[in-house]
Amino acid sequence: MARVLVACEYSGRVRDAFIRAGHDAWSCDLLPTEVPGPHYQGDVRDVLSDGWDLLVCHPPCTHLSVSGARWFKDKLHEQAEALAFVGLLLKAHVPRIALENPVSIISSHYGKPTQTIQPWQFGHGETKATCLWLKNLPPLEPTNIVEGREARVHRMPPGPDRWKERSRTFEGVAAAMAAQWGPLLSMPADLFSGAA
Repeated sequence: MARVLVACEYSGRVRDAFIRAGHDAWSCDLLPTEVPGPHYQGDVRDVLSDGWDLLVCHPPCTHLSVSGARWFKDKLHEQAEALAFVGLLLKAHVPRIALENPVSIISSHYGKPTQTIQPWQFGHGETKATCLWLKNLPPLEPTNIVEGREARVHRMPPGPDRWKERSRTFEGVAAAMAAQWGPLLSMPADLFSGAA
């Protein structure tokens, strides 16, 4: 049984997909988990060195996403902190790492993503370009390409929880991560190489 840490996740979706696949998976976030399950509420740095086999991370994109580029000049300090946090995650002493973020300035600081996926490739009729920076993991293969590609996430109305709704991993993507990467956790970590 491999140990999986899902950093910056409060929804439990990726954590629970790996648990269903038979792994010892934990989520970690400053927020409490939305569903019962193994969860460390606090700073991921507290548990990052606890012997994980896989780190799946979803660092906050507020100061990184190019969709907010018009505000970049007003938040240089916040952006520098966000990029430093991404660097910490990408350089963690974990054999396999997957870092997820929308199209962002991570590319210009840490290299282009290994791949960009869409929810409609994994059973959800929506568009939301999601970049993956992968270390010792293969790119995800689409599992269920569907029609009806709407930009629902992009068109969500303003509100206090909009950021939370927009940041949840789609269940089909979480299931693909567990199904495709989970079996590899018992193999040598350097079988695949990635951008991270």
